[in-house]
Amino acid sequence: MILLLQYMIIFASVLSLVALGGCFSEHSGVINLGLEGIMVVGAMGGAMIMNLVPAALPAPVMILIVCVASIIFGMLYSCLLGLACINLNADQTLIGTAMNMLSTAVAVIVVRSYNTSRNSSDVSSILKYVDAKKKFLIRFGSFEFNWFMIIALAAVIISYIVLYKTKFGLRLRACGENPQAADSVGINVYRMRWAGVMISGLLGGLGGITYIMAGVSEWKFENGVAGFGFLSLAVMIFGQWKPHRIGLAALLFGFFRSLSNVYSGIPFLKAMNIPSAVYNMMPYIISLIVLAFTSSNSAAPKAEGIPYDKGTR
Repeated sequence: MILLLQYMIIFASVLSLVALGGCFSEHSGVINLGLEGIMVVGAMGGAMIMNLVPAALPAPVMILIVCVASIIFGMLYSCLLGLACINLNADQTLIGTAMNMLSTAVAVIVVRSYNTSRNSSDVSSILKYVDAKKKFLIRFGSFEFNWFMIIALAAVIISYIVLYKTKFGLRLRACGENPQAADSVGINVYRMRWAGVMISGLLGGLGGITYIMAGVSEWKFENGVAGFGFLSLAVMIFGQWKPHRIGLAALLFGFFRSLSNVYSGIPFLKAMNIPSAVYNMMPYIISLIVLAFTSSNSAAPKAEGIPYDKGTR
């Protein structure tokens, strides 16, 4: 049961970080379907830095460097969404889908070039960071604590405060609800939408590096992030675009996702003799069921997905 709790919290950390990124973007009026791609690029940046920096660095320094690298890579990649959808009024769904498809190819090319430049015998798209990863872990008995768990909890709390207790959050939500009205009182809608997209890149990049720290010491980029970006969108919708609800929804989805890692160690689940593929599919099946019953009561921002035209009233 300790292992189940450990995996549930780390997967919930990934889902909550990425879902919060989508929440900020959609509150500004931009649908970010490219979260999966942002996760891949953010994870790539963090993994490369872990591979480059000396393993002898103190843990706090290592954690800070890796997080900053993932944030920078995630934000840079999210600029594609901002430029295409905010400045050029492109279709947000198509751009997000294209970003997801492009990210894996970019990561493979970059990592293979990186391995080749270091004269590595392995020219595949694998980065190894087993020694650096230990800096992020602390053991409490049989429980393996990861510092990203604290980062995710802090992100939920800070996101709630920013969205509902600050002038910035009020302006951001106004741009997602009625951008024309927001513009009429002097709010720069374009700037606020860019802020929402960049914050989604920040949190998406963090979510990406958190994902690859969950249980692997090497990551093959062709595999992407196993649909976690789309699961995060389901978490965001189930959480009704509210940070505290997103945190709770992430725990629910994290529980079902963790079963595929630990079911063999739980006696009554092992006795049921259910194929492992069923447990792997479970979080995605649950997401379909949840969205089918909750989408009718969706509290999505009214202007999300609609390009803003300053000349329209």
